[in-house]
Amino acid sequence: MTVPTAPASPAPAVAGPDPAVARHGAACACGPTRRQVLRGTGAVAGALAGAGVLAACAERRLTPQEAAASASAVGPGTVVVALADVPVGGAVAATVGGHDVLVTQPAAGEVHAFTAVCTHAGCTVAPDGGELVCPCHQSRYALADAAVLGGPAPEPLPAIEVVVSGEDVVLA
Repeated sequence: MTVPTAPASPAPAVAGPDPAVARHGAACACGPTRRQVLRGTGAVAGALAGAGVLAACAERRLTPQEAAASASAVGPGTVVVALADVPVGGAVAATVGGHDVLVTQPAAGEVHAFTAVCTHAGCTVAPDGGELVCPCHQSRYALADAAVLGGPAPEPLPAIEVVVSGEDVVLA
């Protein structure tokens, strides 16, 4: 004996933000929609970007003045660089007490040192021919006194006292 059954009726469409739900009446096994994937990707990217911002905020950069004072505090007589490594009419990058510094020799025997922390945005300034240049926004500084030659830097690089002792440039 056969039992009569009622014909299957489609499930009512449910309006909602998910097109699959609207199309099928419930979440379906056809996988996520493109909108869901993009929405999820955006959430992940946003979370990662937020974590990066928090990490960047957690690391406080020293001001140029703090960097110069910290490098100078290592102690008088500390070797910064060999004088032979500093080109006449140029500069060399060095590290003193964990801080980046620049040692310049505008003329033979005339030696200066400055913090390598740009006074504009705190990027690391580097020797570039006969100048000191910040790669971030192209601030340029003079070899002799780190005076601003151009760019957005508001003031010269802070000086670090050095002297020539024998064949080395040392902290004064």
